Formats: sequence, C-alpha cells, structure tokens
Amino acid sequence: MTLPKVARHETKKITIKRAPAPATPHSHHHHSFEDHLAVEEPLEIRIHDEPVAITMRTPGDDFALAAGFLFAEGLLHNSKEIGTLRYCENTQKPDLKNVVNFTFSSGHKPDLARLKRNFYATSSCGLCGKASIDQIKTHAKPIASKLKVPLDIIYGLGHSLRKAQTLFEKTGGLHAAGVFDEHGVLFTLHEDVGRHNAVDKAIGHMLLQERSPLDHHILMVSGRASFEIMQKAVMARMPIVCAVSAPSSLAVEMAREFGVTLVGFLREDDFNVYTHAERIEV
Repeated sequence: MTLPKVARHETKKITIKRAPAPATPHSHHHHSFEDHLAVEEPLEIRIHDEPVAITMRTPGDDFALAAGFLFAEGLLHNSKEIGTLRYCENTQKPDLKNVVNFTFSSGHKPDLARLKRNFYATSSCGLCGKASIDQIKTHAKPIASKLKVPLDIIYGLGHSLRKAQTLFEKTGGLHAAGVFDEHGVLFTLHEDVGRHNAVDKAIGHMLLQERSPLDHHILMVSGRASFEIMQKAVMARMPIVCAVSAPSSLAVEMAREFGVTLVGFLREDDFNVYTHAERIEV
C-alpha cells in the first residue's frame, strides 16, 4: 500500500547544563552544551471520523502506528481492508499532524464498543483498560507455527537491533521494536517513546507492505516484555518474541497460553527461555 511521505520530527535539539563530577577542581562551574530529546506528542486515531484512541507517541510512521494498533485490537485483519489513511488537518496549526483518520475499503464500520470511550495512554504504560487473556481468546487462537530457529540466530538479534537504533544513539530515550525473519534478517525497525507504539509501528509497517501473516517472523523489543506487547504479537501470529529485559508474569502466562516462545534477558552470550523452548534449536 502506497502512503504519502511525511516529514519526521522525532528529536528536538535543546541547550542544557551539565553538572561537574564530584570533587572536581572548579566544580562550581556548569558547562553548557546541546543535547537531543525524543519528541513526545499525542496522536488521536479515528475510524470514519470517530475518535477511538489517543496515545502519546514519537511523531513519524503514524500510519503504521494506526494500522498496527487497529490490527492488534482485532478491528483490522489485512491491508486489503484499508480504504484510506490520512491526517486530519488542523486549520490553526496546519503543520501539526496529530490526528489520523482510518476508513475501511468496504465502507463497513465495525463495532467499536470495546474502544468507544475516550481513554488516555501514557507512553510508559500503554493503552488503559486492556482486554484480559480470556477476552483475547475470542479474537485469536493459539499459534501452531512449526518455526524453529538456531541458537546463534537468537543470539544475533540483540546486536542487530541495537545497531539499527539510530535515534536512541542521539537521545538515549527511545524504545525499539524490530521484525526479523527466521534467518535473523531485520525487515523493519521502529523507535518510539512508548514500547507499545514501537511494536504497533513495526507490525503496522509489515501489514501496510502486505507482508502479513508473520507466522515465520520474530519480534524483538529493546525493553521488557509486557502483556500489551504479547497481545500484539499474538494478534500478528508471531511465534517468537525476544526482549532485552524481563517479561512480566502476565506476559509469560499469555505466551504459554497462546503458544508463543518468549525469550528474555537476551544478551550476546546468554538468555532465558520462559515458554515453548522447542522452537529454539540447541
């Protein structure tokens, strides 16, 4: 699916003061220098002009974010269902593109009862009021992928992800999510102040490129593996999820329930496998 190119404003340059090290001669002086901040702004997602969600995100790849979010919520199933994805222009601030409107290609408007409330999402906790595991079962079945990945491929994912995090290098304040194939090839990587947004962008990008389903792909995230991230992986039918940090108890429970191989604390020479270790060839 071809979408218009939009200018990205993911970082902002500011001048700050840096404190001197303790017990340093003349340490009463502060030094000024320029630093880069990760931009955080609200994005409202609408379906047929009706608001369904607001999330705090890093601008850029907003159409992928919207598509990935709707896909993870079970409202969108493939790219053929997409009619239009466009920004709603702000007449007072025409350069401020913080509202995305989605329409279905068939003109059909789905039941929005689960999302029809004005909830707020902070960039750290994800969208509030998420469905429980039992509710997700009504939209997704356990993943039966027979994918098997060699040990050395898993070990290489972290390095590949970190190498591609160009915005993190500038700001130190962005999460990343990458989609890899079974050979460890990175298909797409997205960075955002919200880890759930980064995953939505990555999955949404694959959807817009008509590369779904993702039953032979691996999701790699730069932080912890939370329930929200596992929900999105399950809806995208991704059989392996790897995280640099720890998973939550609910993430492990969900991975076990839906047949996902969950890897945590992934380092260059060590990692933990919490569920369905049979997919990793030792």
